[in-house]
Formats: sequence, C-alpha cells, structure tokens
Amino acid sequence: MARGKIQIKKIENQTNRQVTYSKRRNGLFKKAHELSVLCDAKVSIVMISSTQKLHEYISPSITTKQVFDQYQKAVGVDLWNTHYQKMQDHLQKLKEVNRNLRKEIRQRMGESLNDLGYDQMVNLIEEVDNSLGLIREKKYKVIGNRIETSKKKLRNVEEIHRSLVLEFDARQEDPHYGLVENEGDYNSVLGFPHGGPRIIALRLPPNHHQHQHHHHEQQHHQHHHPGLHSGGAGSDLTTFALLE
Repeated sequence: MARGKIQIKKIENQTNRQVTYSKRRNGLFKKAHELSVLCDAKVSIVMISSTQKLHEYISPSITTKQVFDQYQKAVGVDLWNTHYQKMQDHLQKLKEVNRNLRKEIRQRMGESLNDLGYDQMVNLIEEVDNSLGLIREKKYKVIGNRIETSKKKLRNVEEIHRSLVLEFDARQEDPHYGLVENEGDYNSVLGFPHGGPRIIALRLPPNHHQHQHHHHEQQHHQHHHPGLHSGGAGSDLTTFALLE
C-alpha cells in the first residue's frame, strides 16, 4: 500500500510539529554524515527549532569557524567586519558615558567647575542640596531606630530591677522565703553522701525561750525521779527529732 503524499505546510499541532522536527533532523544529520564519509566533503548544518533550541552537525575533520572562513573566502565577503564595527561603536558610547559620569562626580566634589556656566552651577547646587536632604533623612531614621532599640533594652532592665526588688522585699518579710523543699537536691548541695541527715526547720513561737527553760526543768526532774513522765492536758512541751 503506497504512502499518502504529505502536504508541505506548517504543522499546527505543536506536539506533532516537534515530533516531525526531531525525526527529520535526525534523518538529515544521518545523510550529512554519509555524505561527509563517502565523498570526503566538509558539511556543516546549523538548525534552530521553534522552541529556540540549537542543533548542529559538523564534519569530524573540520570546525565551524573553518567552515565560515572558507565560506567567506569562496564568496568574497567579510561576515565579521560588520559585527566588529558594531562592537567598536558600542564601546565608544560606553567610554563617553564613563567620562561624563566621572566628570559629574568630580563636580560634586567641588572640582572641574571651570567648564560650568552660572545656570549649570545653580542646578548643581540644587542637586547637591537634594542629595544632602536625603542623606540627613536617612541619618535621622537610623538614629530613631537606635533610640527605640535603647528604650526597649532600658525597659527590660527596669523590669528585671523591679522583679529583684520584689523578691528582696519578700525575703525581708519572711526569712524562710524561697527555702528548698526538695530533700535530695538540698542534701546534694550541702554535700552529704547518701542523702545525709534529715533536717526539719520549724518556726518557733515568741515564748520559745520559756518553753525551752521548762523543758530543761522537766528533764532534770525526770533524771532524779525516773518513774515520772511528762503528759496530761496541762503540758505544753512538744518533742521532735532533728536527726534520724
């Protein structure tokens, strides 16, 4: 069955167009390679797809520059001269811009003023004044930011100071404020091995000395009369062990 003739026009479907491009490009490069090997020809093919991708085939025995050099020699044209002249023109424009910028910088530094007329000097003064205004505005903004930062640090210091004052006042009102209740941590701080002795801290009433004197008298009395024991509702003696 014979193949149908393909109509030569742009393929509208992008996917089909890209597939056709890849297939025919590979076939063209294959034919170029066969021509280069069989006929010892110098072949160079440069292709750019619709997606701006560059594909190139060059014979193994030559470079792209050599192909263009031989083309210029055979045709009698200079492909590089026009491009080189454009580069030279662009370079001259850049040099002119650089000279003008350097001159403006020197004038703003108070130099090279002989070439300026009166109106030009007035314009220069206005430009310098505007620049100074912008610089001062930026300076004041930086100073304001530093002041705000300093105020925040000062507020933090004042807050810490108030906390310390409150804690100090609390310790003055209650000597036992902030005592360590964790026995293990407290003994470890004191350096007692295996937990150390157990210490019980009590707040004694104002008549502590009277009770203590009474306690010594009862101990003395019991020492002479072993049969007697303290007790009864009238006794205000409380016994407790400090060490275990």
